Amino acid sequence: MTELASSSARAGDPVPETKSASLSEVDRAFDDFRSGFEVWKTENDRRLAEIEKRGGADPLIEEKMARIDRAMEESRRIADGLALKAARPRLGLERSDLSPAVAEHKAAFEGYVRGGAEATLRRLEEKALSIGSGMDGGYLVPAELEREVMRRLAQISPIRAIAGNRQVSGAVFNKPYSATGPSVGWVAETAARPQTTSQQLQQLAFPTMELYAMPAATGALLDDAAIDVEQWIAEEVQQAFAEQEGAAFVTGDGVTQPKGFMSYTKVANTSWTWGNIGYLATGVAGALPASNPSDKLVDLVYTVKAGYRQNATWVMSRKTLGEIRKLKDSQGIYLWQPPATPGTPATLMNFPVAEAEDMPAIATDAYPIAFGDFRRGYLVVDRLGVRVLRDPFSAKPYVLFYTTKRVGGGVQDFDAIKLLKFGTT
Repeated sequence: MTELASSSARAGDPVPETKSASLSEVDRAFDDFRSGFEVWKTENDRRLAEIEKRGGADPLIEEKMARIDRAMEESRRIADGLALKAARPRLGLERSDLSPAVAEHKAAFEGYVRGGAEATLRRLEEKALSIGSGMDGGYLVPAELEREVMRRLAQISPIRAIAGNRQVSGAVFNKPYSATGPSVGWVAETAARPQTTSQQLQQLAFPTMELYAMPAATGALLDDAAIDVEQWIAEEVQQAFAEQEGAAFVTGDGVTQPKGFMSYTKVANTSWTWGNIGYLATGVAGALPASNPSDKLVDLVYTVKAGYRQNATWVMSRKTLGEIRKLKDSQGIYLWQPPATPGTPATLMNFPVAEAEDMPAIATDAYPIAFGDFRRGYLVVDRLGVRVLRDPFSAKPYVLFYTTKRVGGGVQDFDAIKLLKFGTT
């Protein structure tokens, strides 16, 4: 291995565009990643030995570790990208495989995207009692394209991938919950049963907000019959949607975007009440304790109840993970372990790790690490329908495709997610 990166790709290069990635390509990229981790461990052991012997690490070792770390991440990105391509189903079906109604809508949508022919598409949506029109938001994409966009988002949007999900047809999803629960108790077989009090039901509201992307195409691309326009739209909007969603699900304000789990009031876990997110403090400003730093991660795990813990996930940024990756247990075994196969998450103390770049960095009184059952703790709400409005006028000679979907989100179980605060209280 020559510094790892030479056998994979240079940082920032896109994953090779192939119709399907062969297993050997995926295996080679993943082998680069795993061998890089072994080299990284060796260098980190040298760094720890230098610190123990001299009280500080050699800057050259630190620089080499950083270089290997970047190459590892690049190899992991390529391996996961190739694995995703290998598993990706073909988006389009032959017209003969579709029902007449679906085939007609698919053909009408393609005619609209390629040439702006909207009469047939308008007639079909009016027939289906759809509110979509060119004046109020564009036309619904075929159901197959909508499913593909949502499937790709679930794979590349870190919080969506681990959160709960609901699809709705209205603007707001209201979820009732019991603030107190019913009164229950034990009684003897023949004793009188006292009347129980009624549940006090409240509800959480999850409004859906509009998310948009605006890919541009040339006339030549749209005229090329070999181009699958549905596939093109899915590829163009997926990254833009995923980046915006990723930020909103973590730090969104809940006004013009979903409310992120980091935007709720945070309280010490010993004083936790419903409606707040509990946290555990490290006891050191901006750092883990110098002695047995991994103990704080263990403590955070056990702030989460057993019913949530069995499906829990770590959430942190790549930079934070770079620091946590250096920790070992009392037996000298690294707490962080690489994924076993391409496309699967790495683990920290046997729990999967989701890298969310919108999580805060390590700093005094920051909350850079979250842990919990996000499937039960955070809810993503998708309103049915992805719309496309064709705009050939605003950026001539390019054609813009104003693509929108409505999505909401927020915490649905405040006891399922806990945070680690890098502070004294």
